[in-house]
Amino acid sequence: MSTDRDTDQTPWADTDPDQLGADAAARELARLADLLGRANTAYHTNDAPILSDAEFDALRARNAAIEARFPDLVRPDSPAGQIGAAPAEAFAKIRHARRMLSLSNAFSPEDVADFVSGIRRFLGLDAEAALAFTAEPKIDGLSLSLRYEHGRLVHAATRGDGETGENVTANARTIEDIPTTLQGAPDILEVRGEVYMSHEDFAALNTRQAELGGKTFANPRNAAAGSLRQLDAGITAARPLRFFAYAWGELSAPLAATQSDAIARLGAMGFQTNPHFRRCESVAQMLDTYAGIEAQRASLGYDIDGVVYKLDDLKLQDRLGLRSTTPRWAIAHKFPAERAWTVLDGIDIQVGRTGALSPVARLRPVTVGGVVVSNATLHNEDYIAGRDSRGGPIREGRDIRVGDRVEVYRAGDVIPKIRDVDLSRRPEDAAPYSFPETCPECGSPAIREPGDSVRRCTGGLICPAQAVERLKHFVSRAAFDIEGLGAKQVEAFWRDGWIATPRDIFTLRDRFGPGQPRQLKNREGWGEKSAENLFAAIEDKRRIELARVIFALGIRHVGETSAGLLAAHYGTWDAFRSAMSDAAQGHDDDLLSIDGVGPVMARALVTAFQAEGDTIDALTEVLDILPAEARATDSPVAGKTLVFTGTLERMTRAEAKARAEALGAKVAGTVSARTDLLIAGPGAGSKARKAADLGIEVIDEEAWLRLAQGG
Repeated sequence: MSTDRDTDQTPWADTDPDQLGADAAARELARLADLLGRANTAYHTNDAPILSDAEFDALRARNAAIEARFPDLVRPDSPAGQIGAAPAEAFAKIRHARRMLSLSNAFSPEDVADFVSGIRRFLGLDAEAALAFTAEPKIDGLSLSLRYEHGRLVHAATRGDGETGENVTANARTIEDIPTTLQGAPDILEVRGEVYMSHEDFAALNTRQAELGGKTFANPRNAAAGSLRQLDAGITAARPLRFFAYAWGELSAPLAATQSDAIARLGAMGFQTNPHFRRCESVAQMLDTYAGIEAQRASLGYDIDGVVYKLDDLKLQDRLGLRSTTPRWAIAHKFPAERAWTVLDGIDIQVGRTGALSPVARLRPVTVGGVVVSNATLHNEDYIAGRDSRGGPIREGRDIRVGDRVEVYRAGDVIPKIRDVDLSRRPEDAAPYSFPETCPECGSPAIREPGDSVRRCTGGLICPAQAVERLKHFVSRAAFDIEGLGAKQVEAFWRDGWIATPRDIFTLRDRFGPGQPRQLKNREGWGEKSAENLFAAIEDKRRIELARVIFALGIRHVGETSAGLLAAHYGTWDAFRSAMSDAAQGHDDDLLSIDGVGPVMARALVTAFQAEGDTIDALTEVLDILPAEARATDSPVAGKTLVFTGTLERMTRAEAKARAEALGAKVAGTVSARTDLLIAGPGAGSKARKAADLGIEVIDEEAWLRLAQGG
């Protein structure tokens, strides 16, 4: 199903991350977090999707691409940090012994090659080292975890949010493909797989439902999910559900040494495994398997939306480990989205929070993959002109003009890309588009700085678009998240002069509460109860976490992830504020020592505090800002700041960093007075000398490995 285009589109939606400015990237990531959060709930909890699977996967892919391009903008509520959605309240909850993760996506052969080369780099393997993978169809169904103890099915749980799922044990017992007892299984065995419905059974079910006047289903995935999540197991038993096993969770003993042997063992225990499962020894074989499965897609008899590749060697899987929600050793190669041609009726310019002018294509409505779309982003002036950010040609140099017939491609987002232009259909009077050099909102000059891909309004807070967008950002979900004070309320309060700066939000009760000449309760759409609820919600957010405050300031290049890094590094607002003052005086060594903070972000922080320090200080005077908490862990390096230097011989630098962060440590890129420990391999140079000068403990790689293992 489609979403409401009016609420979900933005002028930078679908902009190539290489052409996207940091401000637009932050706004786009916020949009994606909101849209994908709603889609997750609709899909996993309500069994009523608002996006097709292709749309959802495209959104996830776009979010990942932007986060890779702008790692400092990753949000705490990032879709990359979400798995599924909260379990429905109608079911009892089961906490998974091991999280049920999602998969990263690939959309091209180049993505698959990058996946394999990334594994080689992480493990320190050269291109000649043997590396095998498995490949199997990605079933479009409902994820299920089955827990067996001493060979007996104990419980079954849906994915839920990855940590906790719904208890559907009684329903799972009715599925013929799920054995209730096993022979030759470890004492504890969690089998993961997909519940699905065949095309034939789906059609028959819908026919029966229609004859009985009952609910019919939009597709087999919805039918399978709705059937499994019945409160009456008798209804589930009457539905033709199937199950493929493809993974496992907690084990009391290993199943095998490889993924392929482990799947074979599950098959021997009585589970259905996919007959198209293959072992591949090269990228070429992986892509050949993908092509073969795609060619058979229509004749399989059940829905698939891609092919899943997994590293075959389980010891190497363990070394690679996990990201927050996805394994490093697996990826889903998705089938391509659809395309269509339509007419570009107009180009609008929208102004973002940091003044970026973003062009929006207004399309003649067209159906692409079953969804009617009427808008696309045009990235920036270079993209419209047919060149990339370095001046090289894109689309072979073809520019985009109003009236053009354009090819629309939805692989990057719900809001489509314009892939190409049909010059043979270009109207004779179509003129090259002239990108505005003044802000359409306030008339201020719009300047494009060297190295920036976007043109920005110089009006600052006198620009109404920037002022209101910054206030919207301040109350956004990852920032202050004040219940009852959303984008529409902010716009109305700003328009009427009730709020102009963030501090004004916290004085609303004093100015428009009980006893005042003008009262919020008397505004259209408000009443006494709703007004009091808003005042209470605002009061509740006076006490707030440090990372949220830093993010809420809306400083360019400072996203949720970098706000978290800054909060973790400085611990308190006073320490952070003092560091910003020091950095303004040229003492920015400590700021730049934070892994993930570079000169661009540091300069943005200093500039923001120099320009708006009084406004920021006025805000923080009315807040109770909580200090950052260290990660709770028993490891000996928890909460410590580590720096790696020199050549590591037992693991790659990426693997060492991932191991340290998993143990609760902070990894910095440079040595400073805040560094607790330097791990120095052969070839350590200036960092080791600086650590010695500062009296910082230095250990070698062997000592680090013992420390990491608790020895």
